[in-house]
Amino acid sequence: MNDADVSKQVQQMVRFIRQEAEEKANEIAVSAEEEFNIEKLQIVEAEKRKIRQEYERKEKQVETRKKIEYSMQLNASRLKLLQAQDDVVQKMREAAEKQVVSISNSRHFYQKLLKDLIVQSLVRLKEPSLQLRCREGDLELVYEIIQEAKAEYTGRTKVESVEIHVDDQKFLPLPPDERNIGPSCSGGVVLGSKDGRIVCENTLDVRLDIAFRQNLPEIRRQLFGA
Repeated sequence: MNDADVSKQVQQMVRFIRQEAEEKANEIAVSAEEEFNIEKLQIVEAEKRKIRQEYERKEKQVETRKKIEYSMQLNASRLKLLQAQDDVVQKMREAAEKQVVSISNSRHFYQKLLKDLIVQSLVRLKEPSLQLRCREGDLELVYEIIQEAKAEYTGRTKVESVEIHVDDQKFLPLPPDERNIGPSCSGGVVLGSKDGRIVCENTLDVRLDIAFRQNLPEIRRQLFGA
């Protein structure tokens, strides 16, 4: 083989090696591009996922905040409604108290009521000896009906006798009045044992309070519905 043949053969080998190198380089470039695109896509998808998650998190926070605000507004509205209802009920109570105060203005009716309250207290206590307290302004009425009340009690219960000591020193409070800022009493009586262990408060204020509390559910139903 002469020099020309050797040179030609070398050139062919160089061209082959160069072509092979270029093809390999192209393969590497294509592979690198594909890996880059895949990695880029993964990064983009990961960022999208993060953005979606962050958006969902914030959306849930907004929804939770809206629910909390709605619940607070609803509770505030309910409290306002309950307060308004309580105000109405309280006004009814105050109106009833004013009517109760006026009961003692009718002497005949109030005298009979006092007698009935005394008899009722005697029946409840069933004690042979009791002490009675009333308002100072009712003392005369009490003296007038005390014997009748005792007779009605003994006749109803078949008890032979009962002793009632009317306290003419320590009286129940005065009737309610704008000038009277302390305890008040609209009328009625308080009976108890002499040692003070057993007491029956049968004042008009106590009776009103009991009646009002017992009938409060029905009052609310009548005023505001079920």
